[in-house]
Amino acid sequence: MATAKNNLVGMQIGPASFVDEGVDTVLDTLRERVSVDSLFIGTVSWLGLKIGRSISSAIDGWPDHGVSEPLDVEGGSYLRSRPELYRNTFIDGFRAPDASMKDRDLLEMVIPKARERGMRVFPELMEPLFKYAGHGSASAVPITNLPQCLEVDYLGRIGADPCLEHPAYRTFWHALIEDHCRSYDIDGIMWCNERRSPLDQLVSGEVPTCFCQYCTRSLRDEGIDVDACKRAAANLHDFFVRARGGESFVDGALIEFLRRLLAHPELLLLERHWVRRNKDLDKELFGITKWCNPALEFGLNVWNRNHFNPIRKAEFPWAETVEYADWVKPITYQHQAGQIYVKEMSAFLETVLADAGATSWNPLLYDILGLNEAAWDELVSTGMGAKSYVGGQCKDTVTALDNKIPVYMGVGVDAPRVSPDQAKCTPEIVRDSVLATFEAGGAGVIFSPNYASMHLRNLDGAKTALDQLGRAR
Repeated sequence: MATAKNNLVGMQIGPASFVDEGVDTVLDTLRERVSVDSLFIGTVSWLGLKIGRSISSAIDGWPDHGVSEPLDVEGGSYLRSRPELYRNTFIDGFRAPDASMKDRDLLEMVIPKARERGMRVFPELMEPLFKYAGHGSASAVPITNLPQCLEVDYLGRIGADPCLEHPAYRTFWHALIEDHCRSYDIDGIMWCNERRSPLDQLVSGEVPTCFCQYCTRSLRDEGIDVDACKRAAANLHDFFVRARGGESFVDGALIEFLRRLLAHPELLLLERHWVRRNKDLDKELFGITKWCNPALEFGLNVWNRNHFNPIRKAEFPWAETVEYADWVKPITYQHQAGQIYVKEMSAFLETVLADAGATSWNPLLYDILGLNEAAWDELVSTGMGAKSYVGGQCKDTVTALDNKIPVYMGVGVDAPRVSPDQAKCTPEIVRDSVLATFEAGGAGVIFSPNYASMHLRNLDGAKTALDQLGRAR
């Protein structure tokens, strides 16, 4: 097996592309036109963004390849069923029922042909798998017993996502990783963990979780008062509901937030515990990958909210990932990033930072987060700069990791837009992002989020940059 290397040129891709265009056609196009040498294949998902065709065709039109019509993906596993590997979890029956992939195994289809072309293969897996706003979620998830694994909020209500602490769901992930690593001639795993923590949920307008029997047991094992955590969650939730409703506070929103947080520090204990257990899952999957085959790489595909959200930036430092990753891929979808940042900061500006407007806060937030981008009112329409944003994040990540593991930048190519006034991808944006990555010390690029939504003319910008750098094949 190959090891993590410099000069990687990767592509995220799902089953729809291989079915629509044929494996040979897709691989020849990627290899010859874009110099792609590594495939990051969505193998198990219920999200159209990962496994289907373009989910923003109404805004962006259809790409200049593939099938130009909507695809109702049902989702699931696009691999052969191996029940013997899942005996320790009651989650089963998750084979994708899509007619186009019936009795076919995605990796068995692709790996031999990828090897013929000297291409590496990494299954790409992401949590959450199911109902994820903005990712083209499947309309239903007909997995028997899955509702028994769902989170519980502080009010005792069942939530929308499986709890990562539930032993059946956690073991399901353990089995999935083992299945991929033992059953296929792959080069490694790319893992993405995009779950919101309790405090993150509060800021974004959700009700904090989780207080299921397994989470409460885990909290008590750490000596944390569960009832006090629920009271803290209730008090802070009350603040965010009132603030989001436009209520004024005697000493202002920020002071009120801090006052309540200091009066109920158990919310921070709940937060710290949740973050630690969330990272433990990453470490467990890293360990399983290495147990199955020490030569396999385990890479982290890291949420862009981790560098846009000051709380998450504090909670998820890059330096610690060297202990459980062979490389990292920061998500920097530059043309989409302005809208993502505005959405992220609006959640703070409507609540904790409601004492002043965006024009006052934004320059300070840029300083705090290490950003140097357009003014607030221009961000959605201009996006973020290739050199300033992609290059800046790459440089910061390389510095934080002290060159101990490679950085492969997630360069956005036709990432889904939510409105026509949002910045649109161009060949020049892709070209400049690739150039900025290598100039900042990056070891490679991974074009994202899914080939099925990408325009070849925009990918030509990548080839131009690779030719200019002397890195094209």
